[in-house]
Amino acid sequence: MHDIRTIRDNPDAFDAALARRGIAPLAAGLLARDAARRARILAAETAQADQNRASREAGAAKAAGDTAAFEALRTLVAEKKAEIARLTAEAEAEDAGLRAELMTIPNLPRADVPDGADEGGNLEIRHWGTPRTLGFAAREHFDIPGARPGFDFPAAAKLSGARFVVLRGALARLQRALAQYMLDLHTGAHGLTEMWTPVLVRSEAMEGTGQLPKFAEDSYQTTNGWWLVPTSEVTLTNLVAGEILEGAALPLRMTAHTQCFRSEAGSAGKDTTGMLRQHQFEKVEMVTICAPDQSRAEHERMTRCAEAVLEGLGLPYRTVVLCTGDMGFGAERTHDIEVWLPGQGRYREISSVSTCGDFQARRMNARFRPAGGGKPEFVHTLNGSGLAVGRTLIAVLENGQEEDGSITLPEALRPWLGGKGRIDASGALV
Repeated sequence: MHDIRTIRDNPDAFDAALARRGIAPLAAGLLARDAARRARILAAETAQADQNRASREAGAAKAAGDTAAFEALRTLVAEKKAEIARLTAEAEAEDAGLRAELMTIPNLPRADVPDGADEGGNLEIRHWGTPRTLGFAAREHFDIPGARPGFDFPAAAKLSGARFVVLRGALARLQRALAQYMLDLHTGAHGLTEMWTPVLVRSEAMEGTGQLPKFAEDSYQTTNGWWLVPTSEVTLTNLVAGEILEGAALPLRMTAHTQCFRSEAGSAGKDTTGMLRQHQFEKVEMVTICAPDQSRAEHERMTRCAEAVLEGLGLPYRTVVLCTGDMGFGAERTHDIEVWLPGQGRYREISSVSTCGDFQARRMNARFRPAGGGKPEFVHTLNGSGLAVGRTLIAVLENGQEEDGSITLPEALRPWLGGKGRIDASGALV
């Protein structure tokens, strides 16, 4: 959420930053509402002073035995009390309206984010690995003979409908191995603290990270008001909501493996075959809470943590900076990591790592006390996939496919697969 004082100090810069995201100027309307709110607060304070003065004068009139003056002043006190109540209610209504409007405005892009209207404006900053030359026609994950027995889309449709999958046998174990590999890498080599968090949260948690109020249709809500998390970014980040942290304890670096749920609103017709885009999926998430002067370095560090997963698995990837027109709502800069999928013959997103500045922290009122003393400041928050487990499963299958229908699995996964390294053409782990 944005600070109205910053907008008040430099409305032109605010509108110019919004324009980079293709949003029309908003500062004038916000400042008009802010002015109305402050005018009512000032009027209420003036009325309070008038009431206090009238109360003192009424006391003096009563002591002097001036009944007429006392009654007139007592009436004035009652009128001022009613006026204060009205003005206070109006100020609170203006404040709520202003906050509601600010909650729907996306974060401002950092100056080093490239301008662009859509993904065509994204900028590649590095790539790793060379896509393997297969020597035969590459198949998508659901068409690889060794993988077919592990994908049961008809069973999932019977249970839940479209965009779900049942994994069987070798693929179920492979997915579990991938999640364990990611967690062990992040906690062991990268120093993240493993967490286990709920997948049902209150509306306040979704508001804190920016899923609400604007994107309610993208998530699922239960009949008693809980929301199913679209990612554990929601829970991990909100662990510091309403807190004042000690600066010396920052940065906090966390990771969690959870089920995630998204309605995929607006994605009709996209990636309907296979398991690339699902309503329910698994993800290993990374979240960092840090001081403002740490956030740029933390963004690069988190990006490298995600890239290291792919490098360990031997999966070619490229990393791009998202342009202003392709960034998510809460981000001020985002790195997308795209893995090579031979079956599609192109790179596809497998992780987004974003720095949000103090945008989420203001929504959550999450602050820290500087180590050198001084007034508490808002923390900076960062989040990123480390990685999307299902998409990593797809990448492992497609990059490891062999002409005979078998699949060669990454050496790094053997400790979690009982030492086995292949799925044969019949679907057995061998």
